[in-house]
Amino acid sequence: MYQSNWRVGLPLALTTAFLWALLPIAMKGLIADLDSTTVTWYRFFGAALCAGTYYGWRRQLELGKLLSGKLLPFTVIAVVGLLGNYIAYATALNHITAGALQVLIQLAPLLLLIFSVLWLGESFSARQWMGVALVCIGLPLFFNLRLQELLKGADKAYLYGVGLAVVAAVTWAIYGVFQKKIVAVSRPQNLLVMIYLGGTLCFLPVARPAAALELDALGWALLVFLTANTLIAYSAFAKAMAAWEASRVSATLALVPLMTLALSALIGALWPEYIEVEPLNWISWLGAITVALGSLLAAIGRGR
Repeated sequence: MYQSNWRVGLPLALTTAFLWALLPIAMKGLIADLDSTTVTWYRFFGAALCAGTYYGWRRQLELGKLLSGKLLPFTVIAVVGLLGNYIAYATALNHITAGALQVLIQLAPLLLLIFSVLWLGESFSARQWMGVALVCIGLPLFFNLRLQELLKGADKAYLYGVGLAVVAAVTWAIYGVFQKKIVAVSRPQNLLVMIYLGGTLCFLPVARPAAALELDALGWALLVFLTANTLIAYSAFAKAMAAWEASRVSATLALVPLMTLALSALIGALWPEYIEVEPLNWISWLGAITVALGSLLAAIGRGR
């Protein structure tokens, strides 16, 4: 019988939230010295090496199953979707701040819910529709200081970054829909390892792995952190879901964009040459909180 244990679930959920909040900040500091494609390749390569070795040693991989029968097209779409998400997310950071990206990426779980209704026949509660509405209200409030120039297209680089962030959200949602279909008949680690291997092979021709040799100590520390982030965060997330109610884990993870904004402001104040901080006023913070609340309501669905 399932027993909820918040003493285990809460620290693990907070660990996941903290790692995901730090992800764009760390990447923003690294892509000044190493291009986003190479950073993405290292993340996939490290994850493929570690996860492939671990699950292979435990004999828990059945990759051939994903490449046969009706699972093959689902696997291809899921792999392409998450690869698109990773590269769009990393490239967007060349043009917008970490805080702005983390707020925009909250569109991803909302789009997954909508796609699940359209393609998987799932139902949508009134609470979830309220969450979608709050996100739609919160985004223009968050960008209120930039809204006029965005609408006029005056800052084309920033507008391009916003577009890439939306692409990252859409591709993640597409991955999520087909991931649901795949994990119904296959272990989740099969798809993850397949994605890591696919990313390693697809991005290798355009990546520059040798460029990492020119990084300083901070650059190497950021690269190692980014490579380990996905594995550690998702491991903590999976264990949190096993120990605690999914609705409460989702509620904790809704704090991620606010944590990113707070950490960006703190690091920007202490180390202004490291990272650009999103200009914020009280309306921007109200918008960020509204987006987080909307993401929370959409995530917990019919849960308490």
